[in-house]
Amino acid sequence: MNRRDALARVAILMGGTVIGADYFLSSCSSPTKEKTKEGKEVAKTSDKPFLNQDQVRLMDEVADTILPTTAKSPGAKAAQVGSFMAVMVRDCYTPADQKIFLNGITQLDKDCKKQTGKTFLECTPAQRTTFLTALDKEQKEFTANQRKDDPSHYFRMMKQLTLLGYFTSEVGATKALRYLPVPGRYDGDVPYKKGDRAWATT
Repeated sequence: MNRRDALARVAILMGGTVIGADYFLSSCSSPTKEKTKEGKEVAKTSDKPFLNQDQVRLMDEVADTILPTTAKSPGAKAAQVGSFMAVMVRDCYTPADQKIFLNGITQLDKDCKKQTGKTFLECTPAQRTTFLTALDKEQKEFTANQRKDDPSHYFRMMKQLTLLGYFTSEVGATKALRYLPVPGRYDGDVPYKKGDRAWATT
């Protein structure tokens, strides 16, 4: 599945546009620019990890609650979606969206503790699911009433990155989706039965 197809599918699943989609399609060059000694503007790069290991671990667990392991496919943690989020947010989000995402990590844990008395990582899988279901409802209401200049909701970012990271990973593309390693031909008329998995290659 190429990046454009993956973004289109995530947009359909989420019922709207994907945050940072413009940068995802332009090879994720960082929108932040810096000037060279010659005065030329180039994309600013950094070797410093955008998220620390604890934050990556938390995002892995959030993603795995959204897409857990099933009898037919591994969950999002197996696809290392937390690490994927760290790179994508650093390289593809605007500084304003990066700030929303970072603040969202703190807010998620704070709200979880307020609701359950535990941090997200301390919660049972059932508590995590209940908490994220309520947070998703909040995010949908926020998005439905969002005005043009309002910031994005951090949980919408996390959900989008979970879906994008999982279904473009090797695990997601080969275990959750149907995958042909070397497509030998184009077939535009493939029988489909309700419940069949989507194809990773088209």
